[in-house]
Amino acid sequence: MNYLSVENISKSFGERILFKNISFGINEGQKIGFVAKNGTGKTSILNIIAGIDTPDTGNVVSRKGLKIAYLSQEPNLNPDFTVEESINSADNFILKIIADYENALLNPEDSETYQKAFDAMEAHQAWDFETVYKQILSKLKLNDLHQKVSTMSGGQKKRLALANALLAQPQLLILDEPTNHLDLEMIEWLEDFFAKANITLFMVTHDRFFLERVCNEIVELDEGILYSYKGNYSYYLEKRDARIENFISETAKAKQLYKKELDWMRRQPKARTTKSKSRIDDFSEIKNRAHQRRNDHEVQLELNMERLGTKIVELHSVSKSFYDKKLLDKFDYNFQKGDRVGIIGKNGTGKSTFLNLITGSVFPDAGKVVIGDTVKFGYYTQSGINIKEGQKVIDVVREFGEYIPLKKGRQISAQQLLERFLFDRKKQYDFVEKLSGGERKRLYLCTVLIKNPNFLILDEPTNDLDIVTLNVLENFLLDFPGCLVVVSHDRYFMDKIVDHLFVFKGNCVVDDFPGNYSDYRTYEDSKPVEKKVIVEENTTNKNNWKSQDNKTKLSYNEQKEHAKLEREIAKLERDKEALESKFATENWDAEEIDKQSKILQEIMQSLETKEERWFELSSKLEE
Repeated sequence: MNYLSVENISKSFGERILFKNISFGINEGQKIGFVAKNGTGKTSILNIIAGIDTPDTGNVVSRKGLKIAYLSQEPNLNPDFTVEESINSADNFILKIIADYENALLNPEDSETYQKAFDAMEAHQAWDFETVYKQILSKLKLNDLHQKVSTMSGGQKKRLALANALLAQPQLLILDEPTNHLDLEMIEWLEDFFAKANITLFMVTHDRFFLERVCNEIVELDEGILYSYKGNYSYYLEKRDARIENFISETAKAKQLYKKELDWMRRQPKARTTKSKSRIDDFSEIKNRAHQRRNDHEVQLELNMERLGTKIVELHSVSKSFYDKKLLDKFDYNFQKGDRVGIIGKNGTGKSTFLNLITGSVFPDAGKVVIGDTVKFGYYTQSGINIKEGQKVIDVVREFGEYIPLKKGRQISAQQLLERFLFDRKKQYDFVEKLSGGERKRLYLCTVLIKNPNFLILDEPTNDLDIVTLNVLENFLLDFPGCLVVVSHDRYFMDKIVDHLFVFKGNCVVDDFPGNYSDYRTYEDSKPVEKKVIVEENTTNKNNWKSQDNKTKLSYNEQKEHAKLEREIAKLERDKEALESKFATENWDAEEIDKQSKILQEIMQSLETKEERWFELSSKLEE
């Protein structure tokens, strides 16, 4: 079933043509990865499909009543909303039913409203959706439902926008870099969620593992032409290489034929037979084919790196805390020549602090960090390039000098260097603020490498870079002779670049694992799963039911009963606290006190009964 058709759309900004006469369709069940170089209009195409932008020519035709959700790179959230209000504003009527039920629980005296809300939960099987709802919030670490959007970090906002898109339960989900700001655990959960979900996807992502495991089709925009590959990322790479080889071969044949026909044309045959006229007409087409060429200019990276001495970076019994949170405790490590370390771990375990300790921007609480005299750091941070108002691309590089030194005493002009980073002469005079996200990252990479570092630190270098630039960066780093430290959620990138991992596990635990990320995952998956018995206080699950991710062995009816009990217990506890408070504040007579005491006793008996049943069902839960 066709969901949406894109028909001959074009888009330009001034004289710059992003794409022209692009057409394709999206059908039910397709999970499409959209691949193109930075600056060719990937985000513009997503915005047009989502109805946020309009094409200069052509149109988008969607199935009547098609429900679309769009996760953009810059989420549009109401800053005055809380997390819960933002989620409830998502386009899903079941969320409204759940919200009505929760509100009914707050007013137990209104039994009619409660019964109506409860019946709606039953009729629409909202208990089942609620389980998914809780899992999504838990996995994306959106535990504080009362936090204001205005106080959230960029990463938290992106995760909240992702939760909204998933909870909207759209027929077509459009995603622009969905794995940005997610840690590895979240990414792997999202992969599994999409792989199993009966949903149609159209996404742009630089995460090649994600493309490999989620998508069943890759659509590539290359040199203004769309190519479709019915398979995953590996299949796409294989077929794309074959297509380019075939193009080169056909162009070479066309050039040979062109030379032959050009010689014939120069002889200007006098006899204008029908056959010769046809040959003259074909000459123009042969000429065009012979002069076709791919715009496959690649980023050229070349360094005039100083040699490292015997002493590089040494960490001796380094300890570091922030307030009462301890991140490192007596950590020791000496970097050797050619060290290629990948750093992984959950957010908040000390990864960025570790990088700052190495570079000296943060000092240890105890121990010492010794940096060798020959070490020259190149630090690529997540914050990216510092954009100055009115600054042009060429001005950024000229701050480092009009000429940049290269290997063997050679030098290169600022203009030539930018051309090596795929900024043509016209683009060099664009304002930096007008660059796409990927182009800014490429310019930032240029400013880091221009300093000729021999110790490279890359903090999430793959975000917003197109796959073509990523491949070039990987090949450069494979030949980089200095030390390399990489923090990245891009597992494909990590597998190719690093030799061993520092695994930050929290609570000052840092494991040095001898292998790449895939080796680590295989090792972790092969470990026996330990059964854990956790004794929790009564209030933990009952009052925080929204943030729990329950993997149960309960039957369908038991799951519903368990969810219902959680709410009823929470309500009874609120009633109990409210009534107990009134005993201290109300000026009741003896008769009223007796009456309210009996009500309190009934509440406590009901609470005890429901808690016993809740514990009985909870004992079946798997950790």
